[in-house]
Order: sequence, then structure tokens, then C-alpha cells
Amino acid sequence: MQSSLQTDFRPLQRYEQIAERLTADIRSGSLPPGERLPSERDLARSLDVSRASVREAIAALQVQGLVETRPGAGTFVSAQPPAGEALPHDASPSAVLEARALLEPAVAAQAARLGQRDDTAERLLEAMEGIAEPADADARAVWSSSDRLFHRQLAIMTGNPVLIAFADHVATLMDQPLWHRLRDDSIAPPGRIRIHAAEHRMIYEAIAGGDPEAASFYAAQHLQRVRRNMELN
Repeated sequence: MQSSLQTDFRPLQRYEQIAERLTADIRSGSLPPGERLPSERDLARSLDVSRASVREAIAALQVQGLVETRPGAGTFVSAQPPAGEALPHDASPSAVLEARALLEPAVAAQAARLGQRDDTAERLLEAMEGIAEPADADARAVWSSSDRLFHRQLAIMTGNPVLIAFADHVATLMDQPLWHRLRDDSIAPPGRIRIHAAEHRMIYEAIAGGDPEAASFYAAQHLQRVRRNMELN
């Protein structure tokens, strides 16, 4: 069944705007329960935005229970969309990753200038390395918490309260439902979680070994992979 979604949109840039427009169409009945949304490619073309922005918007609507994705069939308006008007204006995952890519390599380099090992960081690494594959919700929860706190701990290792405050804010953003959904999807393919764990280990060992250049390089490479695996390029 073809969607009744109109394509007379002005160019949009942020996923929140896309999600809000789709939410409005769902609430108004322009996209009725059970209606199939256009494909990601078609939505991106009609809205004049990137496919990454569309992907984030749809993920946000899934978190809200407004749409559901059926493997091999597409994305559909939920049969009984929940009541409510506004979508939370959380920071876009792509914006979070952009900020992290700018700052976290520098944080890792600064921590490496102190060149000290850290018991908390090592415990978090061991927790991540102990998960072979994210096979169930409990394993994903352990990974999610350990991942967030590991990156925060690197900032703590700098001893700089401003960097720690930045890391606290990022950790909060990484604990939001949209980030969880995209992150869980990104680590689902076999082997990916081991690669991420190995990259965390490389960052930490460079810091503990007092090598700022290597610490910065490994942090940058890791974040590039995270962004690529989340398909936010």
C-alpha cells in the first residue's frame, strides 16, 4: 500500500524536525494506523535530507511506539499509536558523535600525559571483554553501562574537572533510548562487540603507557568505527 505522505517539504536538517513532521502526520491521520511509510531512500529524497537523518528520526519514532519496523516489509504506523504530542528534543546521536570525535581524542591524549593505570577503567574493560556477543538484553545492558562509564573514566583520568563535566554530560546522552536503540543495532553483527572491546583496550593501554599520540589516534579511530557502524555518515 502506498503512503499518503506528501512530499512538499522544505529542506530539513535535523532528525528532530523530521520526527516531528512524521509525528504530526500520524497524529492528524494523514498517516493512519497500519500505513506503510515510504522507504528510507524515498523519505530522504522527498524531505531533502540525508538517509542518516531519516534513520535517526524513524528510530526516535520507534522508541516512542509510534511506528514499528517489520523485517523485510518496511516501517509501519503502529496500530495503536500512544497518546502524546511532543517528541523529546534529545541531542542527535550524530551530534553526540561529532562532539565526541572533536574532544575525546584530546581527552585520551591528556590522560596519557599522566601515564597512570586506573583500577576502575580496567574493571570496565574486563566487563566488556567478558561479553562474547550481545545475545540478550542483560548482556547489552552490561555493555552499554560499561561503555559509557569507560569513556567517562578516561576523562576522570585527566584530573580536569571541566573535561569530567563534559564526559558526564555525554554519558547522560548515551543513556537515552534513541542512543540505546542505534547502539544495540550497531553491535548486533557477529564480531563487532569484540572489535569495540579491543579498541577500548588499545586506547587504555596507550594512556597507561604514557603515549599521547597513540591514545589520541586510537580514540579517533574508535569513534570513526562507532559512527560507521551506527550508519550515521
